[in-house]
Amino acid sequence: MFSYIIVGAGFAGAVLAERIARELDEKVLVIEKRNHIAGNAYDRYNADGLMVHQYGPHIFHTRIKEVWEYLSQFTEWRLYHHRVLGVIDGKKVPIPFNLNTLHEVFPSSLAQSLEEKLIGHFGYNVKVPILKLREADDEQLKFLADYIYEKVFLHYTMKQWGVTPEEMDPAVTGRVPVYISRDDRYFQDAYQAMPQEGYTRMFEQMLDHPNIKLMLNTNFNEVLEIKEGAIFAFDQEFTGKLIYTGMIDELFDYKYGELPYRSLRFEFSTLPEKTVQEVGTVNYPNDYTFTRITEFKHLTGQMHPHTTIVKEYPQPYNRHTEEQSIPYYPYVQPEPLALYEKYKAEAREYPQLLLVGRLAEYRYYDMDAVVAKALKVFRDKIAQHRE
Repeated sequence: MFSYIIVGAGFAGAVLAERIARELDEKVLVIEKRNHIAGNAYDRYNADGLMVHQYGPHIFHTRIKEVWEYLSQFTEWRLYHHRVLGVIDGKKVPIPFNLNTLHEVFPSSLAQSLEEKLIGHFGYNVKVPILKLREADDEQLKFLADYIYEKVFLHYTMKQWGVTPEEMDPAVTGRVPVYISRDDRYFQDAYQAMPQEGYTRMFEQMLDHPNIKLMLNTNFNEVLEIKEGAIFAFDQEFTGKLIYTGMIDELFDYKYGELPYRSLRFEFSTLPEKTVQEVGTVNYPNDYTFTRITEFKHLTGQMHPHTTIVKEYPQPYNRHTEEQSIPYYPYVQPEPLALYEKYKAEAREYPQLLLVGRLAEYRYYDMDAVVAKALKVFRDKIAQHRE
């Protein structure tokens, strides 16, 4: 019998499996319901020989040195600074909305006046959430805030989430602020790069350890049963630790109801051209039903005579419909969070159960934040507890 069972082979599960196997020299069983590792970061070569991200673009960036150094054990890096353009009134301009964007969409005299007011009001090199900018008491800044809200945020948010920005958790709307700077990069973190051979290869290196046993194409409930304060694995009581990274409502068979999520549909196209976009991603906040188009060659640096793009179509999550059955984003609002707390209380009845990751904790994590959380859980709740 294994000392540890981990459900899910995405970032949270793979990091914890690697740490337990290598640092504690304990045997770990990783159960993954998909037919591949790496979770939503999974990448592969398509039929045309171009590397694509199966579940949408994943751009690695972090300011956490520990996370960078940890992952660097398993991959070489290709330095990459992500840039995004947004189509506003038929023109492609830098996103997040910054001082360069300001000068591209407004006449120079108005843009200069707005720039001076932004810097005077908020400072330079400062990121301001759009809802905070809308609270400014200056008439020109109010005009600017309304313009950005309408042209950049409102329709994109409604396509992505199905609600207005005001209805969203501030942590979500604050992720793409107005940036009072001339820096066109999408992220400003100290470490920005892409795994040289792709994310899947990096995960293969992480999980390549004799103490790690991997079961693909396996739903956790084929192996595990949780009832009356006890955990059973392969029809025997399991006394080790269970680390769960999947949907918490599924773990408890939806006994309090289903938690809502948002899903995505992807439409891939390979085109007989070297490149078709100026940058990796172009956002379409106001036009079309898709939110953005990503061209993977910008991200991967791959040399190839053709190029592959992907369009993203947000949609509701529905576990009963295959096309909508992948939960990408927790729906962070008061009612779902109250429901999540019921499941979290239920989980406390199982002292050997650890919940880690976006779905298990019902919160939005960037990739680096999941890695940081998994490393902290290993230190504080596994290695230290074992000592």
